[in-house]
Amino acid sequence: MKTLEMSLLAGAYVQPRLPCNCIPTLSASCKTQKTATAITVTTHKKTEKAFSSGSLDQTRGAQPLPEKKKRVFFLDVNPLCYEGSKPSLHSFGRWLSLFLSQVSHTDPVIAVIDGERGSEHRRKLLPSYKAHRRKFVRHMSSLQRFSSGHLGRSHQVINDILGKCNVPVIKVDGHEADDVVATLAEQVLSKGFRVVIASPDKDFKQLISEDVQIVMPLPELQRWSFYTLRHYRDQYNCDPQSDLSLRCIVGDEVDGVPGIQHLVPSFGRKTALKLIKKHGSLETLLNVAAIRTVGRPYAQDALKMHADYLRRNYEVLALKRDVNVQLIEEWLVKRDNHNDKIALSTFFKYLE
Repeated sequence: MKTLEMSLLAGAYVQPRLPCNCIPTLSASCKTQKTATAITVTTHKKTEKAFSSGSLDQTRGAQPLPEKKKRVFFLDVNPLCYEGSKPSLHSFGRWLSLFLSQVSHTDPVIAVIDGERGSEHRRKLLPSYKAHRRKFVRHMSSLQRFSSGHLGRSHQVINDILGKCNVPVIKVDGHEADDVVATLAEQVLSKGFRVVIASPDKDFKQLISEDVQIVMPLPELQRWSFYTLRHYRDQYNCDPQSDLSLRCIVGDEVDGVPGIQHLVPSFGRKTALKLIKKHGSLETLLNVAAIRTVGRPYAQDALKMHADYLRRNYEVLALKRDVNVQLIEEWLVKRDNHNDKIALSTFFKYLE
């Protein structure tokens, strides 16, 4: 997927966190109605289920300060496994090392991997959706050779290193990682946590809010950087709720989703942004355009003639939030990071 724009993020600050000794432990599986759901959690100790509560600094006679919501990170694994368009486990290891040491520290981390056949339902709606990526998946599976001299699948190595770093790994067959993250993020928010999604994928912009941020890898700076609601508003002069509707009109060439400008060249981003900001959402805009004038004749005609085209784009680009996967309490405790250095060192030696 197309990565998020970097221009606003060069100065974003990664806040250090203090270490803590807690480890989630779990191994579970569940099933959806049509496909199997593989949930893998590799850890080494058992820990209590209760959420830890931070202490508040107080002075005598003063009211206690409100406790800041704690963070839960989602690690979007697949896009980190590429160096440009080339599959690379070294790239994954490098970004994982920076992420654990500089970003998440001991905060809970939930890693999510694309499930088998995850894009099929979207490709049925739009055959061009991510069509160019299939060859990269085959390339990774068939050509990745490890130092032990045998061919292996990359996800087995990834599961192993994440397990040794006490990070649960979630994979739901029939669903892309994006949809699993969107579903679990809502469950995390309902428990009073903040959510941070570690990914270069711009599709997650539609989830940004006061309590949902993105932290993205910056290859040119070799570090992670936060992208927040303020960054989004400064960049687009609108709220993230408009992001999905806007992309349905202008399209997403990287994901193979054509915009309306392919049918009506004069209908560009500026027109789309103006209409979405005025009407709030794509569906409202299309409903209003069906009964009265909303803009210039070319825009009016395009919205009436190609309403189904735009609604299809919406169904393809919208993240699903109803994946049959349930948050488990052990995933929300602080992560034990004492094994990180030796686990990552062993991982890189294995790839030599």
